[in-house]
Amino acid sequence: MPKTEARMPEALLTEELIASMRDRAGTELRIEHSVNNEEATRIAVAKFAAGIGDINPLWTDAAHAENSPYGARVAPPSFIIGCFSGIQFGWPGLGSFHSMSRVTFVKPVYVGDTVHATCTYDGFTGPKQSRFADRMVTDLFTNRYTNQQGEPLAEIHWEVVNFERSSAKEKTAAKTSSGSGPNLPHEWTPEELGRIEAQVLAESPRGAAPRYIEDVAVGDHVHTLTKGPIGLTDEVAFVVGGGTPIPRLSAHAVALHSYEKHPAWSFRDPETGAQEPIYSVHYNKHAARAMGVGYPYDVGFQRQAWQIHHLTHWCGDSGWVKQCESQYRRFVFLSDVVELSGTVTSIGVDEDGEHVAQIETRAINQRGENVMPGTAVVALPSRHDTGPAPAAS
Repeated sequence: MPKTEARMPEALLTEELIASMRDRAGTELRIEHSVNNEEATRIAVAKFAAGIGDINPLWTDAAHAENSPYGARVAPPSFIIGCFSGIQFGWPGLGSFHSMSRVTFVKPVYVGDTVHATCTYDGFTGPKQSRFADRMVTDLFTNRYTNQQGEPLAEIHWEVVNFERSSAKEKTAAKTSSGSGPNLPHEWTPEELGRIEAQVLAESPRGAAPRYIEDVAVGDHVHTLTKGPIGLTDEVAFVVGGGTPIPRLSAHAVALHSYEKHPAWSFRDPETGAQEPIYSVHYNKHAARAMGVGYPYDVGFQRQAWQIHHLTHWCGDSGWVKQCESQYRRFVFLSDVVELSGTVTSIGVDEDGEHVAQIETRAINQRGENVMPGTAVVALPSRHDTGPAPAAS
């Protein structure tokens, strides 16, 4: 084996494997080893906000939060992702990508709350043909979150595509040799980097100034939020904030005991000789290539946290993100820049009696690709009645 080639376990999508997974549908999974935060402490909330690059003082400034409609410090809605996001489950030896998630927010998480999560395996669809790796199956999961009073906080429905790594690697190698794939890492000029960073520094949350439903019209642009160039520290910060290592990242004896029990969770880095988690596809080029991808890439739930960040920046402290859905259509590689934006598609009053804006969201990279098409429902205050944020609290 060449020194620069890493190998991960590889399996075929057999009828026996399909039958065994079909029998597991409806199972509530054990997730203890994948829970990152249970208590929404001040530091936990601050770390998560920093890990997604969210500068909104509503999450970290006590005085600002106490003067907001919430009356106290709250976590970003996506904080639940930092409590528990997902789990490695089934299909041993197959590669997997998070492909879609839809989250419904019911109540905010306040600093001091305890968050309890559950995860149910709802089964799968397929097999079906895939351009990426011949055949694939798509797993369906539901996460539910409650607080210490047993009150529902949120629910996430998410999907994971599973595929044969060997086929994916062959197709990636063919694309690379033909020159049809992107040049990675992306090369930026100093002038381009200066413009991007100036754009990021100029972006700010709406904050205390209410965005009233009466001031929103169909066709309105939902302002731009910029992420990137994505770097290694951005991925590390997401993990530190409670991101999505599934299971939690660990070191030395703790890690080796886990890998001995679950060999499919790790591979050996050909440069360092260390065993690394499969999760390191998000920051380790050898892992990414072994997965059948040419370069390290971002995390699905990380990208949805960006979508939610974009929406809370737009709606302000008096708004409430009720639901959002995102689909992960392209990889976001380290060195990429993504601009999140959206368009208001409709305005009305929903079944809860709240004034809501329906939004089509997008995330465009420097190659002009929409890497995360999505939708959202955002409740906004009206000049004529109580706003959604106090009702949500």
